[in-house]
Amino acid sequence: MREAQLYEVTEGSRVKCTACARYCQIPEDKIGLCGIRGNVGGKLQLFAYGKIITGNVDPIEKKPVSHYMPGTKVFSIATTGCNWLCQYCQNFDISQRRKIEGSDVSPKDVIRMTKSYDCQGLAYTYNEPSIFIEFARDIGVIARREGIINLFVSNGYLTPETVELMREFLDCITVDFKGNGETAFVRRYIGVPDPEPIFQSLLDIKNRTNIHKEITDLVVPELGDDLIQAQKLCRWIYDNLGPDTPIHFLRFHPDYKLMHLPQTPIKILERHHKVAKDIGLNFVYLGNVLGHPLENTYCPGCGEIVVKRFGYNIGGWHMDKRNHCLTCGYRIPIVGSLAKTASESKFLTVIP
Repeated sequence: MREAQLYEVTEGSRVKCTACARYCQIPEDKIGLCGIRGNVGGKLQLFAYGKIITGNVDPIEKKPVSHYMPGTKVFSIATTGCNWLCQYCQNFDISQRRKIEGSDVSPKDVIRMTKSYDCQGLAYTYNEPSIFIEFARDIGVIARREGIINLFVSNGYLTPETVELMREFLDCITVDFKGNGETAFVRRYIGVPDPEPIFQSLLDIKNRTNIHKEITDLVVPELGDDLIQAQKLCRWIYDNLGPDTPIHFLRFHPDYKLMHLPQTPIKILERHHKVAKDIGLNFVYLGNVLGHPLENTYCPGCGEIVVKRFGYNIGGWHMDKRNHCLTCGYRIPIVGSLAKTASESKFLTVIP
C-alpha cells in the first residue's frame, strides 16, 4: 500500500480520485470502482502498489503496436482491478477481480526481471494501467533511465493529471476503442456514461507529450460493428491525430459475459478497413486474423509491402536504415529499425 498522488480531499473525509475520468468520490474506509484505490483516514491509498498479478514476455506487436520499435521484446505486467466493466473482457479474471492479489515486487524488481529476460521494453497491460499510475511511474522512471521503453495498453479513459504523470516516463500508448467508441455501446457494455474523455485524452497526449500513439478498435459483431460509427471514429482520428496514425481493427472472440456472440466475420473487418482507407488513413490493420493480407504494412507511395507480417511475427522488412520504402523511397513513419530480437521466441510466462 502506498499513498496515491492523484487525488483531492473534498468535503468531510471524502477524497476525489483523479487517476481516471470516473473521478470517484470515495468516503472513508471505502474503495473506488477500480478496486485498488481507497480512502484510509482521509487519504487515498493505492492498495496494489508493489503487487503484480501477472508478468509475461511478449512481442511488442501483441499489444498491438506496429509502428514503434518493431520486433522488440516487452515484459508485460498488470495489477488486479480496472476502471471499466467490459462484458467481453478476455482478461476478466484479472481486471474484474476485486481482491488485491499478486506477487510482491518493487520497481527495481520489475526492472531486474525485464533485463533478465533480455526485454527492451515494459508494457503495462491486461488491465487499465492508469489505475496504478503511481506504481507504473515509479517503475517507468527507472526503466527510462536504464534505456528501457515504456508502453501503456490503455482504454484512454484518462485525466489531465494522468497525462501529466505519463510525460515523466511513457514512450508509447495504444488506446483501445471498443465498438467504434459509440456512446450507446460504451454505456451498455462497458459501464461508462460517455466516451468523450477518451478523445480529450488523445488530444492531451498529442498536444502535451511526445508519446507515440496507436489506436485499436474491437469490432464486436451485432453490438458494436456499425460502419457509420466506424466512419465517425476514423474521421476524428484523421482530423485530430493525422493520416499516419495507425489503427488496428481487432476481431472479437466470445468471452466473459458475451459468450453467445460469434467471432467477428472477416468481411465486417474488411469493411471497417475500407472505411478507414476511404477516409484517408494510411496505415490500417486487421488484428486477430492470422495470415490475412491486411496484417502487413503497405507503402502509401507505391502500394508495395514494406513490412510482411504473420500474426505477431515479422517475416519481411523492405525498408532501408531510415525506413524508406526500397521500391519508391517513401518515408514510412515507423519509430526504430527492426530489432535484432525480431526472430526470437517472445512468449514466456514469468509470473503466472
